[in-house]
Parts: sequence; structure tokens; C-alpha cells
Amino acid sequence: MMMQLKAEAQLHIQRPIAEVYEAIVNPVHMTQYFIGKSSGKMETNAKLIWEFSDFPGEFPVEILEIIPFEKIVFSWDPETTVTILLSEKTPTNTHVQITEGNKTLTEENIQWLVGNTFGWGNFLDCLKAYLEYGIQLRKGAF
Repeated sequence: MMMQLKAEAQLHIQRPIAEVYEAIVNPVHMTQYFIGKSSGKMETNAKLIWEFSDFPGEFPVEILEIIPFEKIVFSWDPETTVTILLSEKTPTNTHVQITEGNKTLTEENIQWLVGNTFGWGNFLDCLKAYLEYGIQLRKGAF
């Protein structure tokens, strides 16, 4: 059996689940902590273009599934799917879990795993800083 690689990250955000969900799917919020620009809101079957302030180019994103306040699934790499799961721990504490995968075990994909695991950890750190403290961690970071 060939080993499959999956990037994973998770964090608790001290905000209500509805606020965390909206910050992830709405470009008005996403541009404050993650992307520079989006062609629209994340909705099931939407095909969006994201731009990053710190990385040149346009990145096509296909939204595969949205279950409000629970699950966001999209692809921005034809080989992988990103799944973001939200769960309410208390009315003001939301657990966010992100996975991206799967890729077969190769030297190149190990580099992908390291980079994307770091990237999703950074996404969560930036989301937490933005929602809890109003801080934009990505600004000037790359």
C-alpha cells in the first residue's frame, strides 16, 4: 500500500462559530488576513480567482461543498482537496481543522507536505489574530 500524504492543521479561535465561518467564506474578511483579492464569496460550485498580496499571480479556486457553520471544501490544486471543518466548543470558542490531500509519497510531495502544513498553520494563526485581536499578521511577513 502506497503511503498518502495529507497536510493538517488545527486551532481554537475564541469567537462564535458564525463569526469564524463568515471570516473564512467572505472576501471582505479574508482580505484582512489571508488573500489580497477574491472574485467572490465562497459558495458551493463557485469558481473563484484569488490573488495574494505576497505571491504574484491569480489562483483559480473551485468551491466543491459548503455546509454553513460546519464544512468548507475547495480545490486550488487539481491533485488535492482542502477541507475546513468548524465545530463549536462553547458559544465563544470554535475549533477549526484544516486538511489538504492526498498526495503519494515522493520527494517532491514531501516538500509540498511541509510547505502546505506550514501554510495552513499560518492561515489559522492569521485568522486567530484577525478575529481575536484585529491584527493582520501577513502584512509585510513575506
